[in-house]
Amino acid sequence: MVIFLALLVIEYLVIPELVGASKDLHLLSDLNIWWLGVGILLEAGSVLCYALLTRSLLLGETPALWRLVRIVMATTAVAHVIPGGAAGGAGVGYQLLTSSGVEGPDAGFALATEAMGSAIVLNVILWLSLIVSIPLAGVHPIYVATALIGLLALFAVAALVYTFTRGEERAVRFVRAVGRRVPTVGEDRLERLLRQASKSVGRVASDRALLLRALVWAALNWLLDAASLWSFLAALGRIVDPFELFAAYGIANVLAAIPITPGGLGIVEASCVTLLVSFGVTRNVGTLGVLGWRLVNFWLPIPAGAAAYISLRVPRGSGLKAGRRALSDMAAEAKRPDEDPDGPAGRAD
Repeated sequence: MVIFLALLVIEYLVIPELVGASKDLHLLSDLNIWWLGVGILLEAGSVLCYALLTRSLLLGETPALWRLVRIVMATTAVAHVIPGGAAGGAGVGYQLLTSSGVEGPDAGFALATEAMGSAIVLNVILWLSLIVSIPLAGVHPIYVATALIGLLALFAVAALVYTFTRGEERAVRFVRAVGRRVPTVGEDRLERLLRQASKSVGRVASDRALLLRALVWAALNWLLDAASLWSFLAALGRIVDPFELFAAYGIANVLAAIPITPGGLGIVEASCVTLLVSFGVTRNVGTLGVLGWRLVNFWLPIPAGAAAYISLRVPRGSGLKAGRRALSDMAAEAKRPDEDPDGPAGRAD
């Protein structure tokens, strides 16, 4: 069913955008190379900020920053090639972090918290941009749906935080009851994971400096990515209001969370272009700008992430065969997102 939906999205959303863009290639003759370069640098800065977010959430052993950047690139590559790839990317990220000396519970906590926290930050910034853009461009029907999704996400997070910080024992009784009905998991293991998570969440909540650093890096990750899109549009001669642009960008990324296509392929392009056009951007400029941004935001991280994974797993000079074997291991790890966080840390490279 998911494959069928993905094919529908590609046929009705991706292909029409590509066909439309092919008719507007004459606009590239006036392309501002300077803004194009700025857009690429901003996208690289966004990846760096996500690596810094990961580092800020690791409570124990912390790998070098360049190693964390490569881990982020590898997990991003997985998320961009399979539907619902965030889970597979987390599996690869977990393996790479633990093989870099990070304890299993610390790695699991960092990956889960950064994903959840990053989504919350996106919704908060999106809400702020919607509040500002409504007087400028009016109310769009999609605003209401987006606001409701964000509100539900915030309520879910609030309930989770309350469970960890105020009602841990009730949560323990609940997960033990669940564990008894899932023999392959076990109530003891679920309880152990819950108490570890509770301890980590309590530490983050009580450390305001740590919480602030995480929020700053999460916000910069989104803002720099959105600024990259703004730069690609500027390279085509269209200066877009920053609040309207982030409204389009934020809604597209919220919709991308629907696990139909890898990384929201087709959904992001179609929704972002449609909203930009509603804000006054011509369709040809909006289409080329969004597709150019997605080239470095979505497509480039796939080969770059594969190369990053090989560099983390394969010693230099090992040859092509070792590289292909590493990519096979990467695909296998992506299919095991539920890897035991209490298992062995793996080998360090």
